[in-house]
Amino acid sequence: MIRYVIRRSIGGLLVLVVTSFVTFFIFQVGPKIANVSPALFYVGKIPPTEAGQKLIEHRFGFDLPLWKQYFNWAGGIIFGRDLGDDTGAVVHCDKPCLGYSFRQQLPVSSMIWRALPIELSLAIGAAILWLIGGLTIGSISALKRGSLFDRAAMTMALAAVSLPIFFTGPILLLVFKYKLAWLPNTNYAPLTKDPAQWLKSMILPWMALAFIFAALYARLTRANMLETMSEDYVRTARAKGLGRGTVVIKHGLRAALTPIVTIFGLDLGQLVGSAVITESVFNLQGLGLISIRAINSQDLPVILGVTIVASFAVVLANILVDIGYAFIDPRVSYS
Repeated sequence: MIRYVIRRSIGGLLVLVVTSFVTFFIFQVGPKIANVSPALFYVGKIPPTEAGQKLIEHRFGFDLPLWKQYFNWAGGIIFGRDLGDDTGAVVHCDKPCLGYSFRQQLPVSSMIWRALPIELSLAIGAAILWLIGGLTIGSISALKRGSLFDRAAMTMALAAVSLPIFFTGPILLLVFKYKLAWLPNTNYAPLTKDPAQWLKSMILPWMALAFIFAALYARLTRANMLETMSEDYVRTARAKGLGRGTVVIKHGLRAALTPIVTIFGLDLGQLVGSAVITESVFNLQGLGLISIRAINSQDLPVILGVTIVASFAVVLANILVDIGYAFIDPRVSYS
């Protein structure tokens, strides 16, 4: 088991390195293919002169070979770096340095660290809700196949999948914030400063996201449970006289969790930086809104930083999924 975890962790680390290089390569080479100097994305709205552009390219190392640029950038993540030289203004970027946004006059890492707690609160909280709700409804529907509950649950799941967040989000705000006035103040507050206000600000976004994902997980759980509960080893467990709860949870649900864990890890990883609509509806200043504003203003350092963080989240989620396999099904560790 330990060797399996170490092997998967090393493989994931290599994937992270390759992902960072490919992402960096795309963002550095892309402007050059379009005959646009990367230096233009590192200045304000007023384009520099040709001499000023050359100076900026030298100051930020754009005149260096690509591999040197990558190692300078990657080294800044680990050690920090100075964005400039002794010929002009020097901006120090503390580790982990993901660049500097001269349009926002802020280090990219500080912008991401300020938005990351909001993003993680949204993703993790919603994931817990949709996982519990989807597994519960799907399992009950499978055990009561063809019943009224099964038909009603799957009909609601189909309807929930068809409703986008920009529809369910405003409905939740209208009902719970304006009509019932249960959550009149939904402004975000950090968990460490005001846990009660943090919960009030996150409960509606959680519900909006979980409503869609729980429907998908309910349908997937039901299908997997129906297949698992018809296996020979489940009938053998029943023949041995094991209790219904033991058969369902230990032998049925546990075996059905493998594909669900795969999708759960991918969904959770991809949600970091991609919940743009939810953040817009509920006015959450997460990574999604930061990336959209950066794209609109062509703030290349911020786009690169958010892309790297989102890519790392997906790769990390895959590593955790692989490790989770070993705990759900010990046979995986020997493969």
